[in-house]
Amino acid sequence: MGHSLLCMMGFFLLSTVICGNAEDNTTHSQDADKSEEEQPTSAPPKPTVFLQPSWTQIYRGETVTVRCQIQGGEGAQWTYEWRQGQKNIRETSNEYRIISATESDSGGYRCGGRRSSSWTEWSDITTLTVLSPPKPTVTLQSSRTQIYSGDRVTVRCEIQGVERAQWTYEWRRGQSSIHPTSNVYTITVTESDGGGYSCRGRRSSSWTEWSDITTLRVTVPIKPTVTLQPSWTQIYSGETVTVRCEIQGGEGAQWTYEWRAAKLNTRPTSNEYRITVTQSDSGGYSCRGRRDYSLTEWSETITLTVSYKPRPVLTVSPSWLSPGASVTLNCQVEHQSAGWSFYWYKAVPDLKTYNYKSYNYELLPDGSGTAQDSYIIHGQTHTAGYVCRAGRGDPEYHTDHSQPEFVWSADVHSAASLTVSPDRVQHFTSDSVSLTCEGNFTEWRVRKFSEDGRLYSDCRRMTGSTCNIKTSKSDTGVYWCESGSGEFSSAVNITVQNDGNVPILVSPVHPVTEGASVSLSCSLKRKKILSNVFFYHNDKLIQNDTRGELKISAVSKSDEGFYKCQSSGRESAQSWMSVKITGRSSSPVWLMVGLVCGVSLIIILLLLLYRCRQSKYSCFTRSIQSESHSLGSSTNHGVNQDETHVYDSPHYGTNHIYDSVTQVEDNRNGSDEHPDVTYALIELKNFEKKRKHHKPEQSAVYSEVKTGAAEDSLMYAEVKRPKKEKAKKKAGKSSPAADAAVYSEVTLGSFPGQ
Repeated sequence: MGHSLLCMMGFFLLSTVICGNAEDNTTHSQDADKSEEEQPTSAPPKPTVFLQPSWTQIYRGETVTVRCQIQGGEGAQWTYEWRQGQKNIRETSNEYRIISATESDSGGYRCGGRRSSSWTEWSDITTLTVLSPPKPTVTLQSSRTQIYSGDRVTVRCEIQGVERAQWTYEWRRGQSSIHPTSNVYTITVTESDGGGYSCRGRRSSSWTEWSDITTLRVTVPIKPTVTLQPSWTQIYSGETVTVRCEIQGGEGAQWTYEWRAAKLNTRPTSNEYRITVTQSDSGGYSCRGRRDYSLTEWSETITLTVSYKPRPVLTVSPSWLSPGASVTLNCQVEHQSAGWSFYWYKAVPDLKTYNYKSYNYELLPDGSGTAQDSYIIHGQTHTAGYVCRAGRGDPEYHTDHSQPEFVWSADVHSAASLTVSPDRVQHFTSDSVSLTCEGNFTEWRVRKFSEDGRLYSDCRRMTGSTCNIKTSKSDTGVYWCESGSGEFSSAVNITVQNDGNVPILVSPVHPVTEGASVSLSCSLKRKKILSNVFFYHNDKLIQNDTRGELKISAVSKSDEGFYKCQSSGRESAQSWMSVKITGRSSSPVWLMVGLVCGVSLIIILLLLLYRCRQSKYSCFTRSIQSESHSLGSSTNHGVNQDETHVYDSPHYGTNHIYDSVTQVEDNRNGSDEHPDVTYALIELKNFEKKRKHHKPEQSAVYSEVKTGAAEDSLMYAEVKRPKKEKAKKKAGKSSPAADAAVYSEVTLGSFPGQ
């Protein structure tokens, strides 16, 4: 019990001591706190982050030092804590060194300091950006766009967004280093300064990329020329043209070429290229040459004009055939002198189609590729159609065919013909007119060539070979038939008068045969027979009496021409009346027959004369006497060399030839004249309707008869006039030949057509 009490008292004393100490400590702490509250406290310092170098933007691979500085705490023993964004950096010193920075080093950096148990605030954030190295750009500056030898050029290396003072530079021309270290330098260029320039920059230990190459080209004072082959500035779609760049004096140099053109499918580098042109190739073309880094000047621009494929225009002259006339075709193309050759065709009807292409084309003789733009056709006698086209170049380029043009014949005796009912040229509107195709063919079509130059082939009502029309003003034109066998008929003119108060001339459609009778009249739409009508031939008044018609009893060629009539002050349109000549011929066969007969007759006469001379003229005595009596002359009809006799023939309208032949006697005085030469006196007498006697000439002309044929079947003789001395010696003497002169009468008939 005592022992327990003693323990309790000890525990009590210990608790009192501990509690007392605790109170003392609490009181001391409260006093201290009270003391601190009574004294003012200082704020902890705020560090600052610096970059060395002080670039907030650096390039990949560069080195940078990030430093933490505590103001006023230089002597204190600080430890440091770093953060990059929200990430702690294990670094306790006041600087953090980044070697060969990468993009991952980009971010906001801050730091804080600690000394014993004290901490500073966190610094403000300093941002560091790591970029890929920049790529510089080289620029050239000159006072003109083309740089010639002797020009001053400034070459500049620019790094975008970076201060120049931070960089040094390295330059290259081609693969060779050049020595300037600044970003700009100026040169006075020569041809050797041409080339490709590039640069790069260096900052501390970091290099930028090399710039792209910028080429300096030095222009040499040469100006090329662009030529076209063929040399046509106007060409047509589908033609092939060679464009050539020629450098005068630069033939041996290794040039490549640059072109400026309206359109190029490729970028040619040779001095020429061939194009098959379209309209989009029109425009200007120029070129220049390039050799290493030297350039020529640009050539002058040559303009190429490309047009659509042309269609030539064919003209035919005359439009209507006349006997013996030739037909001339002319083919006209745009830019006629530009190397065209011409092709000539005959248009053969094709009844399967009904437009201007409804013909097949057959090449005319010698009609392929003529240099002349005209072609002459001889001996054309019937209606025909023709076509032309042109070609040029190699390979040859051809135009389209021209539209067919026609030459018309009114000859109704051709293999095919066209008749008109009623048979007159002029008609009123709403008249019923029938056009009938005649000939040994089964298929027909009627063609019309209108006043406006258009070709039509439609017939509104075709029954068999007859086309029936109800006339209108548009029906005026030239009409003809075409057969399924390719034949053309004769052609006729039809004129339609749409004013019923204006008269029409009633005249035949087809030519009138020479010698036939014809009647022309004047008619109104509501009055067929008119009086007091004036008729005109080729605008000359030929009849102005009260007769209502003009009658020509026997038509001659002089009656051919334009006719019109006038009634009550109103005048009809004029129509052409053609006269056909018949019964005459100038056939070369008949001319040849006549020539042969004439020559044969002369040869026979000469043979008779020769035989007569051999028999001393005894065989001609009766003939002479008989002929002398028949001529009604005196008993002595000897022909002297100085006389000419004219005889009247009893045959009216016939040409006669009389031959008086005499033999010249031998000259006994030693003359060298040939005694056996036979001379003939040929006298021509033309008896016309009005017979006239001509006075005889004073001297006869003797000829040694020689016959021959000249052009146009003429007969001629070589005439020899005897010497005057011989004539004087013979004067007054009667020779046997003179006493026995022979006269032969030769009657020359006229050939048909002469």
